[in-house]
Amino acid sequence: MPKKIRELKQILRKYGFRERPGKGSHTNWTHPEYRGRVTIAGKDSSDAKPYLEKEVNQAIEEVNKKQKDG
Repeated sequence: MPKKIRELKQILRKYGFRERPGKGSHTNWTHPEYRGRVTIAGKDSSDAKPYLEKEVNQAIEEVNKKQKDG
C-alpha cells in the first residue's frame, strides 16, 4: 500500500529537511547535507507515487551516510 503525501512530509521533517513553498500543491524540501532538493506535489491525503517514495528514501539515505561519515 502506498504511503500518503502527508506521511512523506512527516518523514522528511523527522530527518531535518526544511519545507519551502512552491507553486500550487508543490513543496520543496532541502537539507544542508543533501545536494539538491526533493519536490513533493499533491494533496496531503493523496497516495504518493512510487517514484516519489523512492526519491525520499534516497535523500534520507544520502543524509544519513554523510552524517555518519562526518
